[in-house]
Amino acid sequence: MPETLLKTLHLLSLFVWIGGMVFAHFFLRPSLAVLEPPQRLALMTAVLGRFFRAVTVAAPLAWLSGALLIGRAAQAVAASGGSLQLPLYWHLMAGGGTLMLAVYAWIRLVPYRALVAAVGQGNGPAGAAALARVRTAVAFNLGLGTAILLTALMRWPA
Repeated sequence: MPETLLKTLHLLSLFVWIGGMVFAHFFLRPSLAVLEPPQRLALMTAVLGRFFRAVTVAAPLAWLSGALLIGRAAQAVAASGGSLQLPLYWHLMAGGGTLMLAVYAWIRLVPYRALVAAVGQGNGPAGAAALARVRTAVAFNLGLGTAILLTALMRWPA
């Protein structure tokens, strides 16, 4: 696969994942105050379900394309007879991306499942508690993703 295509897949995946978190956290969630709590929970469950289906593709694709880009750099250095020393910011991106993927898996498998179950049972308090756990973890992932992007853009620390 050409490097340009890998970089494009990597960036598009990040746009979906991080952009979706920005939209949900800063625009959708505050706007839901006009709805009654049961409606809020039902809407957020439906929206998150659609978003998480997209992220289930985008997040592993971002991780895999990043790993392939690092692998290509390693191959190029090895082919030239050089010694590979990845810049620190590559390690930070790879480690941070792996952590983001793990946090996403936890969100999807633990609090989101609890949210779906609570909404299905009409249990508003349990749904609100599960949604709060989703929101907290999404905020963490959004902060981590933003830090990774800034590290990549600044190539810091080199």
